[in-house]
Amino acid sequence: MKDQFNLRSLELPSLLMVVLLGTTMAFPDGAPSDTCVKQRANQPNHGKARSQPAHTNPFDVVADAQTYHPGQQISIVIYPHSDQSTVFRGFFLQARDANSNEWIGEWVQSENTKTIPECSAITHSDNRDKLGAKLIWKAPQNKRGNVYFTGTVLQEYGTFWSDIVNKVQAEPQ
Repeated sequence: MKDQFNLRSLELPSLLMVVLLGTTMAFPDGAPSDTCVKQRANQPNHGKARSQPAHTNPFDVVADAQTYHPGQQISIVIYPHSDQSTVFRGFFLQARDANSNEWIGEWVQSENTKTIPECSAITHSDNRDKLGAKLIWKAPQNKRGNVYFTGTVLQEYGTFWSDIVNKVQAEPQ
């Protein structure tokens, strides 16, 4: 009887530890810097959850340019398709040179973002609902070329779309 009581007295603390570990592993303050180099690069490491099919993605990632010159700033916005009011909770975007596929440039940190300079990436810094995000990328000072932005938009912990590549805003005619 005494042994049974001792085992039961361990159940609640064990359960609390599992719950606490689960909440600290959720990354509510954005992706960790090693996201760039994990086996599934640029994707959340959210247990068994995997990216949703691309055709179901309710979000657009749109850049105002794809060609850059030294020091140029390019604006990138994330928002739901025009016919939806879907919110998202997180994002991870990386800038890549269109010719070499190398990480390139740097992001301008803004409210509710966190930059990851090691791999030219930016992520959310809170997990609140977002209707959109406007981000600024800055080209390197000594280079010109073409850039693209790729990454993940996360609707909730287990629902996200990865390997998104930005669209380019149409030039006014």
